[in-house]
Amino acid sequence: MSSPNILFVVDAGPAVGGGHVMRSLTLAGVLDAQGASCRFIAPPAAAAMLAVFAPDRAQVPAASAAPRDLAEAVAGETYDAIVFDHYGLSAADHRTMAQGHPVLVIDDLADRPLGADLILDSGPARRPEDYEGLIDEGAQLLLGPHYAPVRAEFATLRDTALAWRGEPVGRVLVSLGLTDLDGVTARVVDRLRPRIGEAGLDIVLGAEAPSLAGLSKIAKRDTRVTLHVDSLHMARLTAEADIAVGAAGSSTWERCTLGLPTLMLVLAENQRGAATALAEREAALVVDVAAPDYEAAFDRALMRLMTDATLRRQLAASSAALCDGQGGPRVGEAFLKLVAERAG
Repeated sequence: MSSPNILFVVDAGPAVGGGHVMRSLTLAGVLDAQGASCRFIAPPAAAAMLAVFAPDRAQVPAASAAPRDLAEAVAGETYDAIVFDHYGLSAADHRTMAQGHPVLVIDDLADRPLGADLILDSGPARRPEDYEGLIDEGAQLLLGPHYAPVRAEFATLRDTALAWRGEPVGRVLVSLGLTDLDGVTARVVDRLRPRIGEAGLDIVLGAEAPSLAGLSKIAKRDTRVTLHVDSLHMARLTAEADIAVGAAGSSTWERCTLGLPTLMLVLAENQRGAATALAEREAALVVDVAAPDYEAAFDRALMRLMTDATLRRQLAASSAALCDGQGGPRVGEAFLKLVAERAG
């Protein structure tokens, strides 16, 4: 098979965020470079993200991200393999849409049966036994940050960024998800501004983020604040930052690739496992926004990051050791090998 056609089925929206689309786009780019041809089944929220971040990416419209609407969109397509990054789909949904073709499921939860030939779960604490009883015999597991899909530009900047970690804090990156769940970005910026001195604030969020209107007003009167809406330059922003306040989602591995010392916020239950594992490995300072002492814990962690250069260097080294930014090519190679074997 010279150029396999691969479908991506992804979820996105205010509740689930945009991480599914972004990491799937990363993997699609890798697969394209390795000889495949990729297109996306695109319900409205995913289509909106594709229009911004990958306007040339082939896509097939779907009425919604519900299983029935996705299956209807897939049914009209011809393809050789399929990738799912959607926590709301069951094993039966996977098999129905795959129609016997090879299946890669991108997962973080290990909480439901999966109809997959290959499972990618980049969680740092994930173990094979977590998927016992959830996958078919013979399904292959790609586990841990070694396989995390990270855009190629991050790996390109890795050596440069790692060479100067631990320098005084001049720029703070705030990246809590494009959808800005419950306006968390504005609340975090409110705590940061009185506590960071003259350091600059690079704030990344999406065009529909609830915090955007208020932060736009702040940026007009606070010269330290720069807003980056639907930014296409995350690798540069991450490399240039001295510390970050970031969510415990898929962007974790971008920050780890560049060794960016991070105050990591747990914003959802499905982020807790990865955040705990990073804290145990001394690769991030972790604070749970749902904790009763959240504000005091946030302030303490921020002060440590701002003032302790030794801590910043240690966090940089530990986080960079977790993820080298080459996970995408590893996953792509494994999946295309499976596709070729099934075709042969």
